Amino acid sequence: MSIIDRVPHSPGVLDDAGQKLLFTEARTVNNFAATVVDDDELALIWDLARWSPSAANGQPLRVLFVRTREGKERLIPHLDEGNRAKTLCAPVVAVLAYDVDFHEQMPVVFPARGEVLRVAFADQIEKRESIAAYNSALQTGVFLLAVRAAGLAAGPMAGFNRGGVDEEFFAGTSWRSHLVINIGHPGTDPWFPRLPRVSVEDAVAWA
Repeated sequence: MSIIDRVPHSPGVLDDAGQKLLFTEARTVNNFAATVVDDDELALIWDLARWSPSAANGQPLRVLFVRTREGKERLIPHLDEGNRAKTLCAPVVAVLAYDVDFHEQMPVVFPARGEVLRVAFADQIEKRESIAAYNSALQTGVFLLAVRAAGLAAGPMAGFNRGGVDEEFFAGTSWRSHLVINIGHPGTDPWFPRLPRVSVEDAVAWA
């Protein structure tokens, strides 16, 4: 008997092919094919990623898709040296950010208490920053899965100058960058050898 049969209203279990696509055979890509990533593919990524959980459904994650040569030339100087070449060859670069003014959307995304939360957060910039940073990181994990689910590969990079990226792309806004992700189809020899994972015994406890 499967878990679907045993658990009432089970949402189902991802099949083996889906588990391989999203988890066990998914890899970080370091170079990309020249294949174009079109608007529909990027729209699908966001349409999947936006269903991620977040505290009080605040949804602070924001995305800037950089596709033009001009856009990449603005971005490249702010990346660590080792990240520049692979970013230039990626069809799309997603700059993931969080919105420190996410609370302004609370009446829309949490109708039952949204206005109360909007007012409560209005003068708490440090608290909003902390909440936005944590929850956008949570949403980022789902964003990476969405890239894979859309049939594409991702190369996430934390090696960049956040202040420089924010000044270049988000000056005068409430967005703050926190991760850069190259997106596309794998190129020639795109992966490093797979590294080991922490053992179950060292990573999982029971109570």
